[in-house]
Amino acid sequence: MRLISQDTMSQYSTNFLLLPIPEYPVLDCVPNKIIKLVVLGGSSVGKTALVVRFLTKRFIGDYEANTGALYSRKFTIDGEQISLQVQDTPFVSLEDDTDSICCQEQINRSIYWADGFVFVYSITDYESYRVIRPLHQHIRKIHPNANIPLLLMANKGDLLRARQVSSKEGLQLAGELGGTYYEVSARENCEGVHEAFQQLCQEVSRMIGSCNGEKRRGLHLVRPKSPNMQDLKRRLKQALTSKGKSATTL
Repeated sequence: MRLISQDTMSQYSTNFLLLPIPEYPVLDCVPNKIIKLVVLGGSSVGKTALVVRFLTKRFIGDYEANTGALYSRKFTIDGEQISLQVQDTPFVSLEDDTDSICCQEQINRSIYWADGFVFVYSITDYESYRVIRPLHQHIRKIHPNANIPLLLMANKGDLLRARQVSSKEGLQLAGELGGTYYEVSARENCEGVHEAFQQLCQEVSRMIGSCNGEKRRGLHLVRPKSPNMQDLKRRLKQALTSKGKSATTL
């Protein structure tokens, strides 16, 4: 509503002091908080499947080789709209006959950039579990004094007959690293995946809010073009189409 000047009001009856002026509707507000997560783990543990499950509630079984895509989406957490960025990464592996990991420079840059960390291993692959501890040590070298919000996800929880890592081992490792533990299945457990990511986002959001305006760590990195939500929908459509063709052939 806009006030009318005294000169203009004098031209009208004194019964009207205010003249309502139509205004354009307010556009959606821009999120004032950005949460940056990086997803790390060994080969074929389901990192991309978990990210897509969280963002779209869909499961896609087959993916192209991971080149390190950045996914972005708006979320509401604790009543506040935030912009969530999730960095998927190539796999991390152990060096031969050692407990040291081999990391690409791209992964190191993502570790420096992130606010929160998602560690993923498969309950059917003990080697992927062994990667987690030295991976955490590597992150500590990059962030020696920082508070590190951490989520440990044991994926492929639907393949119990092929289990190589017990739930007890997962819980013990999460306690050692100071993180939260979830055993999930990207294929069958959408609710568990969403709950795990949601809890980490809330933890990171509280950490950012407690900074009181201090400069946050991290870099504004130059990123490759990201497969945004439209690209995720395209991939899902392709996957469903290919499954439909296979069924028709049979």
